[in-house]
Amino acid sequence: MYYLILGLLYLFSFLPLWIIYRISDFISFLLHYVLGYRRKVLMKNLSIAFPEKTEKEKMALIKKFYRNFTDTFLEAIKLLSISEKSLRKRIQFDPSVFNELYRTGKSCQVHAGHNFNWEWVNVRVAKELLYPYLAVYIPIGNKVLDRLFKYFRERTGTTMLPATDMKNAMLPYRNKQYLLALVADQNPGDPSRGHWVKFFDRWTPFVTGPEKNARLNDIPVVFARFSKPKRGYYLVETKLASLHPAAMKEGELTLQYVRYLEEVIRKQPEVYLWSHNRWKWQIKDEYESRKIEDEKVKNANAD
Repeated sequence: MYYLILGLLYLFSFLPLWIIYRISDFISFLLHYVLGYRRKVLMKNLSIAFPEKTEKEKMALIKKFYRNFTDTFLEAIKLLSISEKSLRKRIQFDPSVFNELYRTGKSCQVHAGHNFNWEWVNVRVAKELLYPYLAVYIPIGNKVLDRLFKYFRERTGTTMLPATDMKNAMLPYRNKQYLLALVADQNPGDPSRGHWVKFFDRWTPFVTGPEKNARLNDIPVVFARFSKPKRGYYLVETKLASLHPAAMKEGELTLQYVRYLEEVIRKQPEVYLWSHNRWKWQIKDEYESRKIEDEKVKNANAD
């Protein structure tokens, strides 16, 4: 089954992008107007993030989201046959911050969010780096789909590490330089163990792993954002967040990341993965000690 599907996807990938985008338009129309894919989650998330927007404005964002959503997955299939020249033309990326860090002899962590199109960016970035490129992913329940997406991502040099077994997956790289890419806006499986930060003014748990690893090993951290100037074209921008995370207070790096993520989302909300149930957990009294507040971090740094 795997090879049959892969063969069909290869054939699909040879279609010109303008035809692929017409197919994407049709699928996004079905998701929006026929299936109403996760529409309640989309509206809930947008209502929390942008309470000032009217229903009409939120519906317009949802429509744009569906198109960007379907573009992302069909563009991922196009990776099977797209030329490196075309990919370079379509994705702007400056690797200088990573190359400078590499020359220091240190590893590096990248904290990004669920912004489209991470599949294209993954391939483009992997080809430019001096670092071995490691990317953390959550395995897909369907084994055929999981194998396919790993193939898409690893065929150009990326090494995929399962988030469900990170301790063992990182063992071969303990004494080596590496760049570890993390999608850091994940919900923790256990909210009592997450960092609770106000995200769009609502208490929200974030996974602690990215910050914990950076502070424990004093690995420089770079924040990254992806934007979409126009259809089929992307821009990767980076920001050095910390050279020495070990010197930061607990929760400070996560707080900085969340504020950065908010800024990124506000600039182009239609390219964020709103179908992900970002606010599924509710704050409780027992999570009080897990709160990371802006004022507390500022005061701690002032001491």
